[in-house]
Amino acid sequence: MLEGVDDNTLEEIARIACGGEDLPVYRRGTELPKLLQQAGWDNVPRYNGEHRRDWLTQHLRARRAVPGAIDAVVCRLVDRREYIHRNEPLAVAEVTQIINVLLAAEGYEVIHAQGRPTVRPYKPASDHEQAAPETALHVSITDLISDPELASVLEDRLNEARICDRNGAYTSAIIMLGSLLEGVLLDAVKTRMPDGTRSPDKLYLSDLIEAAHQNKWIQADVRRFASVLREYRNLVHPNAQVRLGHAPDRDTLSMCWPVINAALNDLAATAI
Repeated sequence: MLEGVDDNTLEEIARIACGGEDLPVYRRGTELPKLLQQAGWDNVPRYNGEHRRDWLTQHLRARRAVPGAIDAVVCRLVDRREYIHRNEPLAVAEVTQIINVLLAAEGYEVIHAQGRPTVRPYKPASDHEQAAPETALHVSITDLISDPELASVLEDRLNEARICDRNGAYTSAIIMLGSLLEGVLLDAVKTRMPDGTRSPDKLYLSDLIEAAHQNKWIQADVRRFASVLREYRNLVHPNAQVRLGHAPDRDTLSMCWPVINAALNDLAATAI
């Protein structure tokens, strides 16, 4: 799909791959040929001390017309397997976000499905669904949950939240998102630290959020805003809404979707 991308886009892909500065992962020049080989390229030239970004940009340009060549490099950059031996647990989510901002200008985006990244035409949200999860969510529930029955239940919660959103049932959508967050975090605690906490089923959502942050499964901003989502999730109790003094509206819900998106992306990125 990316055979016709602009020269500036190729240069930026090279910059992201090389890393450093404000980017999450730094690659030495000697690591760049391996990156291309892991992306499926054959006959990759040796790196002989050239400027890293210039070397990679040159080879990206040389194979731009080869079907799937640039797609393969982009997908490798956001592949969890690329970061197994790096001490960068959130790199996948960060790099995916950076790559998608870049590719949007070309009309494409990267998504994660069944644990593997793929390039597809960009799908912007409609005006009515400007806060829909497709705008920032790069993983599926099955990337996070190995139990098929639980994954199905949580996928239903996500779909119900979308239906509620489209039909103006904002309180119901927020309650569904809070329930989804609790489900994925509880599963993470059970599967990632089964012997490291008290009975997981007795943990409150606030406890699950703290455990996820302390174990570096979610970033600090997700922890902070997830706590706000937790408060709105409590509107499942009518008296809580009376105490709040107002009903959630579209603006309230639009602040909750990114929390869920970021939480799911972070959890997937740290599931290596």
